[in-house]
Amino acid sequence: MMEKMNGLEIFTHVAQTRSFIATGRAKGISSSAVSKSISRLEERLGVRLFQRSTRSVHLTSEGEVFLERCQRIFSEIKAAEDELSAMTQQPRGRLRIGLPFADGLILPIISSFMTCYPEIELDLDFSDRITDVIEEGMDIVIRGGELTDSRLISRKLGSFRLCIVGSAAYFRRHGVPERPDELTAHACLHYRFPSTGKIAFWPFKPTAAAGGPVIPSTMICNSLEALLFMVKEGRGIACLPDYSVKNAINSGELRTVLNSYITHTTTFHILWPSTRQMTPKVRAFVDHIAGMFDHFMVKEKSRK
Repeated sequence: MMEKMNGLEIFTHVAQTRSFIATGRAKGISSSAVSKSISRLEERLGVRLFQRSTRSVHLTSEGEVFLERCQRIFSEIKAAEDELSAMTQQPRGRLRIGLPFADGLILPIISSFMTCYPEIELDLDFSDRITDVIEEGMDIVIRGGELTDSRLISRKLGSFRLCIVGSAAYFRRHGVPERPDELTAHACLHYRFPSTGKIAFWPFKPTAAAGGPVIPSTMICNSLEALLFMVKEGRGIACLPDYSVKNAINSGELRTVLNSYITHTTTFHILWPSTRQMTPKVRAFVDHIAGMFDHFMVKEKSRK
């Protein structure tokens, strides 16, 4: 029975990610082991669940029907676990959390939570893609931007803004841009969203010039950590969230430019399904992270 349940979990994960490789990484097994598990399941059921090619994996019509039933099974199992957890009134068990790529802000809070609640097992998914919380079995997600899913309950955590930054050494060598159109003479480093491949825009206020300023692309990468490293190394100017550069700005290592031309603020929210009972583990995480965000925002306001 345990082997069958494991096979269903692997099938569900492949159906969600459309990838044997991604599923193998998530489960800690090889992609060939994932493929063999799917093949055994298909042989047992007597139907083909996926159409496979060298580039993609897609559900068959039978696979679509089977996925819906598997999601119901796992939803019922999770509901049973949550009910038992609620009966004990002690925060424990596994907590699946979807998180944004905001390491400098999120990771210290996660670490603090683990210290306070050692009996809660964390399953963290860092992604900038739009997550279907209910379909993917998430307990909680933290996201920035507009809220669109009416099936979720939300709580505001705090806001951040994007800023244009460079190192003191870079500005000594190349000068400080005073207008966005002067960026054409500078090395500009850009962020690409890993899930979509789109390059993040630099949110300058609209001007009479059609299309806004032309911003060179000296480097593009899909890691905020790498982007911040290159800025600190004096390789160019980048557009980064204020929480990721606050320490470097306070120390004088980095400085912001073109502040009066930037108009972009994003709010972080924590969300969880409205259809589920709020278990002790979910409540503990929501309260903990909201309190940490409040503390962070108060500290930042006091510095202004």
